[in-house]
Amino acid sequence: MSIRTGAAYLESLRDGRQIWIDGELISDVTTDRRLAGAALSMAALYDMQHERPGMTFVSPSSGDPVGLSFIQPKTVDDLIARRGMVKTWMDATCGMFGRSPDFMNVMLTGLASSYKTFGEPYGQNILNYYVHCRENDVAMTHTLINPQVDRSKPVQEQSKDLAARVVKDTDAGMVVHGARMVATLCAYSNDLMVMPSTYLQNVPEAAPYAFGFSIPVATPGLRFICRPSVIHQHAGSPMDFPLSSRLDETDAMVVFDNVLVPWERVFIHRNVDVANGLFQRTGSMRQTMHQFSTKNLAKSEFMMGLGFAIAKATNIDQHLHVQGMLAELIQFTEFCRSCLRASEADATPNEEGIMTPAAMPLWTVRMMFPKMFIRACEIIQTLGAGGLVAVPSYAETASPVWDDVEQYFQAVNLDSRSRIKLFRLAFDVAVSSFSGRQQLYERYYSGDPVRLAGALYSMYDKDSYMDRIWGTLDRLEQGRL
Repeated sequence: MSIRTGAAYLESLRDGRQIWIDGELISDVTTDRRLAGAALSMAALYDMQHERPGMTFVSPSSGDPVGLSFIQPKTVDDLIARRGMVKTWMDATCGMFGRSPDFMNVMLTGLASSYKTFGEPYGQNILNYYVHCRENDVAMTHTLINPQVDRSKPVQEQSKDLAARVVKDTDAGMVVHGARMVATLCAYSNDLMVMPSTYLQNVPEAAPYAFGFSIPVATPGLRFICRPSVIHQHAGSPMDFPLSSRLDETDAMVVFDNVLVPWERVFIHRNVDVANGLFQRTGSMRQTMHQFSTKNLAKSEFMMGLGFAIAKATNIDQHLHVQGMLAELIQFTEFCRSCLRASEADATPNEEGIMTPAAMPLWTVRMMFPKMFIRACEIIQTLGAGGLVAVPSYAETASPVWDDVEQYFQAVNLDSRSRIKLFRLAFDVAVSSFSGRQQLYERYYSGDPVRLAGALYSMYDKDSYMDRIWGTLDRLEQGRL
């Protein structure tokens, strides 16, 4: 096999998976009123691999075209080409579909590129799984985090033992029971990848929680309990909430009810040493940060363009304070672009010859973008002001009061129909429940920002900069520069 069509992808989702939402078990996610929009958006992304240049590369094993997000980059040009492919998908989704398939494709590729880290036979398992996903264009979700039960204690000491753990080993595989969060894109994925992210104490009691594996979403005993949809199901027109109706990725708790994981799909087994620090040690985090920094660039460009359009509609871009806000959006965009380019320019090969982006420019985007996106939403709210509250449904463009709407909802530079479309888009992006979920997603999707800040401080080269300070003081004391 090679790259799939959208139709083939949609058919793959009709597999008897257990997706629960609003108290209902969904029999077909491709037709459900809450889930179909995002399923169709995913299908459109898969079709783009057939329709647009720069989306694939030649498989080293089959010779078929496979998704470029699976490439093991050997040169800086490979990184740039992958960025271009990711940017195509992210531009199509306005950067609002953060867990599109390229996210996990890049993460898995990064892990498999350092497969020896896992030891044997598990390293060979993850390498084989990577090839399987690359050759079959598998869509993946993942889950990394234990349920929030008692966050003051390590997982093995909590009184309520709810976290997923290995409860038994059999000849066929290991058995996992418990729960994990948050599986974004679970309703639209073929496989679930379960990996460690939080650090475990290196004690025997923590070993059952030190695991990594991947299984099909439709595996017996596997259930996904989703949050309610952010889609406004009674909207007068799809154009009233144009992004949320198409790009709600869906987030879920994953329940493992004594799920059997075949040994060939096990990547980590009761090994705290391998589990802790895995993403940094393998270089997968740097590859993944390169992917989501590209998402951040697309999202910044979209918010900037939206700000320009709103300001131009009523000529508020003539005001200096408005230009100041628009200049902030420009800065956010160029910040992301510059950090991406710097990570590529300073990339270095790892021990396996895989070109790995420089870490610090991408860490900077990782830490700064949540603040920038929340500020961008605030700017859109400020620019739209009362116009965002008063904008009617797009359905009014075909209603009996269209004559009134056509006359009174126009702006100096836009007719009423165009202004309603623009302002409904702005409302969806900056005010709606979809926007609230996007802001929360940006705050936490790559980890707890407080812990991430501590990690960044710990890994940063502080000594050389402190040496400069003391050297400067010594020279000044001696009366020289």
